[in-house]
Amino acid sequence: MNIEEFERDLKNSYKSIEASSIEEKIKKLLVHIEDEWTIDPNKLTLHELKILSATVIDSETLALHDEVEELLAKKEQLNRRIDKTSHELQNAKYVLFDKIEESLGGAPEQTISKLHQIKLQSVDLFDMLNEMVESAIITALEKNNQDIDETVEEVIKELTYETINEGALNSIRIRKILSSILQTAVNVSEATPNQANSILKSTMRGTKTGLVKSISKFQQQLLYMPDEIKAILLSDYDHTFDELIHTDMIFTQVVNNIGHANSAQTKQILDDVSKGMKYDLEELVHISKETVDIMKDKYQAVKKDALQRGTKVLRSEKAQEAKRMGIEAWGIARTALENAIKSAKNAMDKKDEK
Repeated sequence: MNIEEFERDLKNSYKSIEASSIEEKIKKLLVHIEDEWTIDPNKLTLHELKILSATVIDSETLALHDEVEELLAKKEQLNRRIDKTSHELQNAKYVLFDKIEESLGGAPEQTISKLHQIKLQSVDLFDMLNEMVESAIITALEKNNQDIDETVEEVIKELTYETINEGALNSIRIRKILSSILQTAVNVSEATPNQANSILKSTMRGTKTGLVKSISKFQQQLLYMPDEIKAILLSDYDHTFDELIHTDMIFTQVVNNIGHANSAQTKQILDDVSKGMKYDLEELVHISKETVDIMKDKYQAVKKDALQRGTKVLRSEKAQEAKRMGIEAWGIARTALENAIKSAKNAMDKKDEK
């Protein structure tokens, strides 16, 4: 049998069949198969049965399929509009903060500083992180005062904290943020070699302190987090545990990677500063371990509740239909449950990032 001819014949034949119900159309198609191809419908091979099923399903769901395609196109168009409007919103925030600052032209420096702090907390930082870090360090150098180290460390701490705090606390985001900040500091330091040691030391200390501050805030959130959110986070518990317990390693790896990617002189400075920060990193280890311990304590009761709710889902009407289809379908039910929990977590992460 030529399988392509068989498939083509079934599609054309099904379209031309007239019947009062789908069941009757299918029966007529089976009669056609037996007459035209001399095949007993009860002895169709797996592949032939797939062609039969696809023929019926594709034909009967064509309108729905087209509607889904149309809706997807609209969704994609809407996503593009959201991205464009989000960008415009971000720019509008910058302009309005500038207008507010202009209107407060006669205000004391303390007031303007508070406004800058509010601005830092109100706009999306990651997309402009490199530029902000570069600008902050260069400004500190241009001021040429006695507190360059402290100034750079403080501003890097706040930028690190605010940027990490915009979204989920996970190793990928932490690595990207720390890498962006440190590489930008390296670029500035190589352009001003006489200040290189000071810039890199202050930047590394600032990122470490900002990371500690971010984990501390996450720890406080854990203490007061609603049970529903804890249950969602449970699905990724082991992953979160591993990430938090090794934040000192993440920090060290980022420094090493940046060192290897730049000049030998820069690498030497980063290595020297790292050795001097051995005890500073112990603070990072301590806060990470403390946070993980809180996670363990807070989630033991929630874990039992989550498993009980999971069992209810597997006993649902939908799962009973899966059981009728066979043992293999239980795997599908379990996967669906896991995906539902992960989807809820992703929705939370996206909401946090906004």
